[in-house]
Amino acid sequence: MPEVFEDDIINCLAVLKKGGIILYPTDTVWGIGCDATNAHAVQKVFDIKKREQSSALIVLLADKKDILKYVAAPDLQVFDFLYEQTRPTTIVFENAIGLPDNLVARDGSIAIRVVKDPFCIHLIKRFRKPLVSTSANLHGEETPALFKNISLEVQQRVEYIVKWKKESEEKTQPSQIVKWNKNGTTTIIRS
Repeated sequence: MPEVFEDDIINCLAVLKKGGIILYPTDTVWGIGCDATNAHAVQKVFDIKKREQSSALIVLLADKKDILKYVAAPDLQVFDFLYEQTRPTTIVFENAIGLPDNLVARDGSIAIRVVKDPFCIHLIKRFRKPLVSTSANLHGEETPALFKNISLEVQQRVEYIVKWKKESEEKTQPSQIVKWNKNGTTTIIRS
């Protein structure tokens, strides 16, 4: 791996372990992230976004099997569904477990995406915990497609900004979001 990649991983780990906030490239758009198991860190993300806690955040995992740690009795068909997806897909699961109350929606659901991006996979696996990810913009503002479009206000409120892919001009888009229903059917929330 390039030196900047490894340096970014090390710096992110140091910030995340202290309950800090990072600005990082995900498998979709640039994200504001933190330790998804730390309620105080999750609150900081809401504060940066200027967003109410009633709006859910996404949890990133590095491996499909980790869904079993954060969702009580998921429908196993979801694993086949995820395998078939060709673009980043966030699944809204019922019955979240092991995550702070301020991250879980009022109905007990949680939005989870298993990432395919090498940087995110390395970071999550080395951190050994899931990450929060939400687009790097203030609530209600347009999602920035490139790092250069992220507001200075957001940049100044995080503890670490990843250098990896910072200069990239590759346009990205948010994930599709699908709610997994009890009967094994899906409802498209965002395509």
